[in-house]
Amino acid sequence: MANKWEGQALVRKQAQIGDGIFDLTLQADEIAARARAGQFVSLYCRDGARILPRPVSLCEINAGEGTIRLVYRVAGKGTKEFSGLREGDAVRVLGPLGNGFSFRGKSAFLIGGGIGIPPMLELAKELNEKEPQTEHKMILGYRSERFLLEDFRAQGEVFVATEDGSAGTKGNVLDAIRENHLSADVIYACGPMPMLRALKAYAQENRMECFLSLEERMACGIGACLACVCKTKETDPHTNVRNKRICKEGPVFDAGEVELS
Repeated sequence: MANKWEGQALVRKQAQIGDGIFDLTLQADEIAARARAGQFVSLYCRDGARILPRPVSLCEINAGEGTIRLVYRVAGKGTKEFSGLREGDAVRVLGPLGNGFSFRGKSAFLIGGGIGIPPMLELAKELNEKEPQTEHKMILGYRSERFLLEDFRAQGEVFVATEDGSAGTKGNVLDAIRENHLSADVIYACGPMPMLRALKAYAQENRMECFLSLEERMACGIGACLACVCKTKETDPHTNVRNKRICKEGPVFDAGEVELS
């Protein structure tokens, strides 16, 4: 736990930016100083009946101001409670957690789908800062309603896919890649499992490196409970079986390491 911080973070601001989607900024100096793209934090409810924390991906990290930005979807009672937080409120938070993205120094696709879109924003910012010489294209997949689009456009070239065809390419992120004749050497992605499976297959077909951030229900968030495991090709030394803990060894994995069911 040496690299993690736990305590009360103050709410700087919160706004609703979509249907059930909220944009929360917390003053969390210790987390902001240590975090990187692809990691997440655990938020705890005030209601004692809800003991387990809720994992939320980091959308932006501002080490200079000591803030973290979390964009999340209300999916249950815990996140519903968080949506009521206002400026000046305090919330118990633990983080940063998990392993984030590793840069490859190659042209890249940054691909987000649904609520897997927010963590790709911090990755885009870090790529621009740490690998300004490499080209990256952002491909975002929405059902219909679009959020964070202008934030991404401030980071570079963005391509959009919508299921209903209301903007960009009608279809999914792979349809947008093909329609726009895009190419890259590596894929970084976060989103629903069907999208990740398709991207893994696409990367294999095109001999691309591929790194996937897996979304999964978590309990402890620190690797102790084994509730969020995924199947892997290699035997995990912690469990002596073919799996890895998404909250601990992940959430970002080399696509070649994991079996996506």
